[in-house]
Amino acid sequence: MDPNRRSVILAALLVSGLGACTKDTARTSPSTPAPTPSGSTSTAGSATTATPGGTARPPATSSQSPTITEVATGLSAPWSITFHGTTALVSERDSGRVLAISAVPLAVDATPGTPVAPRQIGTVTGVVHAGEGGLLGLAVRQDALYAYFTAADDNRIVRYSLTGTGPSLSLSNPTVILAGIRKAFTHNGGRIAFGPDGMLYATVGDAGARASAQDRGALNGKILRMTPDGEVPDDNPFPGSLVYSFGHRNPQGLAWAPDGTLFASEFGQNTWDELNIIRPGANYGWPTVEGIAHRSGLVDPVQQWTPDQASPSGIAITGDSGSDDTDRGAAIWIANLKGNRLRRVPVRDPGRSSEMLVGEFGRLRDVVVAPDGHLWVLTNNTDGRGSPRPGDDRILRIDPAHPPSG
Repeated sequence: MDPNRRSVILAALLVSGLGACTKDTARTSPSTPAPTPSGSTSTAGSATTATPGGTARPPATSSQSPTITEVATGLSAPWSITFHGTTALVSERDSGRVLAISAVPLAVDATPGTPVAPRQIGTVTGVVHAGEGGLLGLAVRQDALYAYFTAADDNRIVRYSLTGTGPSLSLSNPTVILAGIRKAFTHNGGRIAFGPDGMLYATVGDAGARASAQDRGALNGKILRMTPDGEVPDDNPFPGSLVYSFGHRNPQGLAWAPDGTLFASEFGQNTWDELNIIRPGANYGWPTVEGIAHRSGLVDPVQQWTPDQASPSGIAITGDSGSDDTDRGAAIWIANLKGNRLRRVPVRDPGRSSEMLVGEFGRLRDVVVAPDGHLWVLTNNTDGRGSPRPGDDRILRIDPAHPPSG
């Protein structure tokens, strides 16, 4: 299709009179730490939003959010989205399946708001689901799909060849590029992404072994950096080691700002969930501290939230960091599980945030930028910790320039 015609069609389909973000949360940056909550906990997220009387309430239907388009429905415990050209690839944690959804028919041929049926292109061999383990993060480089998953004895990263195009896309030639990461019922980490430097980054939880986060000889409790073949890059901060940063409890989302700054979200334990700027070789404090501590030798998060307001999972970055307008420049988008909301953080002022979709769609697991610049948001209500409604789980499509109001 002619690119100009496609752009016109896309623009016509996406006009929707969207409202601006209006709900600005309290700033909890290193300069203004918030008070410590009592009785809150955080793992990888948990129950749905409750009414004042304590009755679980399902997420609102999409008809209550007219600015949002449903891309796909009927997903089972989905975990990660990545793109191979204009085709989205989605992992299902428990089944080990990889699903494909074409973004082009959605934008050009389908009726706006009509979900597209996902198609299975393969199953990752050796996935063993238990608790938070299973098929987790996906990443694409050229014609290869990388997958982080829980196997019988460990967590590992495997590379598959992506063969064919469109309806014929399939997986073949699996090659394990990293094995031996300690696994557990919880705290497996699991997000992977290629950085602007061409290296593969992976978030690895402490797997319940807290001391491993401070042990630079262990892979757990870290953010790892490796070549596409799983080798140690020559410029890693610790010679001969995949460790890029350490002192993490259960790091999750990874995303780079236009200037190359790496941001990561992280599940805390009982007090604070975090947004961090990741620096090579830096120590983020777990298990010595949680959240902003002002402790010498440790790097504080740029923002923290109580777990009931967050449990931050996948993140994405949109926009131009050169803009002086923090509300219109580059922004970090954070999908929150227990918090049941999508959060926007200005890259130029990462101690501030606004939120939207609060309680509307339940748990949000991932957010990515599609080829057309729109956000795709993945719900996560069918993983045993949410309250699924008919059609769950689903992928939502949002224009980041005109997001729904809070």
